[in-house]
Amino acid sequence: MKKKVLLLAALLLVGLGKTWAQMDDCAITLSLFVEPAKAKNYDAALPHYDKVVAECPKYSLATYQYGEKMFKHFIEKGDKAKIDNYIQNFNLRMEYYPSRTKQGNVMAKIAQLKFDNSMGSKMDQFNAFDEAYKKDAASFNSPKSLYTYFSLAVDLFNEGQKDIQEVFDLYDVVINKIESEESSLAKNVTTLSEKEDGGTALSSKEKKRLKASETNLKAYGKVKGSVNGKLGNIADCENLIPLYEKEFPNKKDNINWLRSAAGRLNAKDCETPLFFELVQQLHTLEPSAKSAFYLGRLADRNGDASTALEYYNQAAELETNPSDKAKVYYSIAENMRKKGSYGKARSYYNKALAEKPSMGVCYLKIAQMYSKSANNCGSNVFEKRAVNWLAAQMADKAARVDASIAGNARAAASSYRQRAPSKTDIFSESMAGQTVTFSCWIGSSVKVPNL
Repeated sequence: MKKKVLLLAALLLVGLGKTWAQMDDCAITLSLFVEPAKAKNYDAALPHYDKVVAECPKYSLATYQYGEKMFKHFIEKGDKAKIDNYIQNFNLRMEYYPSRTKQGNVMAKIAQLKFDNSMGSKMDQFNAFDEAYKKDAASFNSPKSLYTYFSLAVDLFNEGQKDIQEVFDLYDVVINKIESEESSLAKNVTTLSEKEDGGTALSSKEKKRLKASETNLKAYGKVKGSVNGKLGNIADCENLIPLYEKEFPNKKDNINWLRSAAGRLNAKDCETPLFFELVQQLHTLEPSAKSAFYLGRLADRNGDASTALEYYNQAAELETNPSDKAKVYYSIAENMRKKGSYGKARSYYNKALAEKPSMGVCYLKIAQMYSKSANNCGSNVFEKRAVNWLAAQMADKAARVDASIAGNARAAASSYRQRAPSKTDIFSESMAGQTVTFSCWIGSSVKVPNL
């Protein structure tokens, strides 16, 4: 019995010895690849890569992290022969480290590489992006790849390989994804910039996060504009109206089709009796936030503000999608603003921003209301003009969270500051560093700049 136990122990020690030896070998092999790769000496690292993936593919995630950087370097230097290696490196990472790999992100990188290098047909390239998005939409967040994904769909439609409805459906998917990413980034920008504006110094980590969020916001803003530009004439009223007029008799009981058609016509502000028919039919079959919102838009167009407000409030109560809810609140705010109810309008603009922090136009509208109220706020000329500093602050916020209107917002902020008290005014009134409080509907205060 003792002999059997001793024999088993000996076998275990031999096995462990082999495992330890293998681990030591893998550590050495990996080091020969990783150390020069860390120093970006990829020519020295390359000869050791194949041995690592052949003998120790599961040893370290670093193999694939540095492998990606290495092959990307060679490709950017013009060595197209390394494209297959680059793709294989990603595939091995997904195989051996699936739980530590954002598959949508990685698959989108592969798809983008194939597109950039004209690998396969347009349909093959589109399918690669489509598979990546459907596999892991959460990590498919490259602005460039989102645009390429949609752009290919439009190209395939123009070549007769895709139906127009497929293009419209993908447009909704891509725009919703972009706006979701924008809202998350804008929330970071708003929180951190308000902290900084309030006099609290940001940590180095927070500064990097703020800068990255602002940079990515600009990227998404540009891509959103490019996506809308790519859709172009396909979704113009002159094409949509005859298309939907033709299909309406056969699809008037199809709720999904009605919802999509009404949304498209509403987005383009198409003036057609068909829109009223679609909306009425949709509201009859399925009363919803969307149908109530569209009926509100129709009432607005007809000049019936009170009826429009009833429908908008109904839509706000029913809506669950944050981006769409923000649009409803924005419409209510616009309704209030046009009636001169600035306090209520601001309340709804803020509700819209709570749902969609990247909706910079709300800040811009608040800024406009502040500036227009200058003569009604403050007890003297200095205080009345000081309102424009508040307006400028709102315009600055618009520029920071919404790249699509940043240029106009910055121009507006500059204009408001020109209307505010000058340095001479501040000096003559001895107001430098003082706080001006407004007791009108604005109900806020602003600190006068120091000279």
